[in-house]
Amino acid sequence: MDDGLYQEKLRWFKENEKPEVVLFVGDDATLTKIALAWTNATVKRPQELSPLRGDCESEVWNWLWENTSYSRSDLLARSGAFEHGFDAKLAILIGNRILYPDGTVNSFVQRFLREKVLRLFDTKSAKSKKT
Repeated sequence: MDDGLYQEKLRWFKENEKPEVVLFVGDDATLTKIALAWTNATVKRPQELSPLRGDCESEVWNWLWENTSYSRSDLLARSGAFEHGFDAKLAILIGNRILYPDGTVNSFVQRFLREKVLRLFDTKSAKSKKT
């Protein structure tokens, strides 16, 4: 298996994103922290990819993650999340295709988080103008 196949399969998932996944991170601070930390994590692929055994979405998604390595402890530290329940939260983000195995995040989630930050700054700016 070559890098081209990996990129092709990953690109398909990115082109077929679902905006509804934003609802997972919208009200869950831990999911949000992990998603933000993911973009700063060191993510690697092995030199030799494992064979792709099927062509259905879930098999391809699992194959992409099989061929992805990252430091769980580093991600845990970067996110500031508690160790208890961390793996379950990470599984939610991976299973719902919010985190991508290349170190990026679903574009709808990324946009949502950026807008949330911008609203935060707008609110602070408006408050400081009143004083």
